[in-house]
Amino acid sequence: MPISILVLTKNEQKDLPQCLESVSWSDDIVVYDSESTDGTLGVAKRFGARVVQRPFDNWAAHQNWGLRNVHFKHPWVFYIDADERMTTELKTGILRAVQNPGELVAFRVQRRDFLSGTWLKHVQSSPYYLRLFRPEKMRYERLVNPVSIADGPVGSVAGYLDHFPFSKGISHWLERHNSYSSLEARQIMENRRRYAVFSITKAFFARDFHERRFHQKELFYRMPFRPLVKFLILYVFKRGFLDGRAGLTYAALQSMYEYMIVLKVRELSGDRELSTERV
Repeated sequence: MPISILVLTKNEQKDLPQCLESVSWSDDIVVYDSESTDGTLGVAKRFGARVVQRPFDNWAAHQNWGLRNVHFKHPWVFYIDADERMTTELKTGILRAVQNPGELVAFRVQRRDFLSGTWLKHVQSSPYYLRLFRPEKMRYERLVNPVSIADGPVGSVAGYLDHFPFSKGISHWLERHNSYSSLEARQIMENRRRYAVFSITKAFFARDFHERRFHQKELFYRMPFRPLVKFLILYVFKRGFLDGRAGLTYAALQSMYEYMIVLKVRELSGDRELSTERV
């Protein structure tokens, strides 16, 4: 059973060719573009991909719109970013998975992140992602770093999805994560408005999954010296030091990203307090 491919893009003329080459075996490749201004669309057309465009608002809304409005040729869809590459082993694994999925509606794949040619084997936070799915059974939540939620049982497939988040350089990574941190701060403030009172008990025992997840995240967000804790988790407890200089660099960057979120939440909290005082 063939598989459709969904690629999200925004000015990805540099990375897109290798991404599309890795999935060129599919006869239904959709480039879901956020109004690129470079040569992204030309690359897509050169590879015979269909192009669907929509202005980007936030990650969950954008991805959910794509799943509900893009017409896919096949019942199974594999989602991939332009800076990712599907390995031959993963191709074999997903093609085999959809032959007899049974009641499964989605499959996890294992991703490898690379920095300066080094696989971040130890320092990487979450190497498993839901990428192969029935689109009508999948939805996303959160403004940034969206959570994938499958409406049904989930399986796993063998093979790696290779990710090159630093392919455009450290400066591009910092610019992108500056934007991400703003969305993360907004998400935290929205969550706090929805669940006004934080409860450690609810972080572990709340029956509602979304309420429990909020309180678990809030527990982490309230942790003193969170950026330092993030660095120690990645570099020491996850043994990121075994990844050499690349592991140290990645742990430091993630700690910086966490501190950016801390500062922006503090700024937004101050704005809210000021607006309350004016009233």
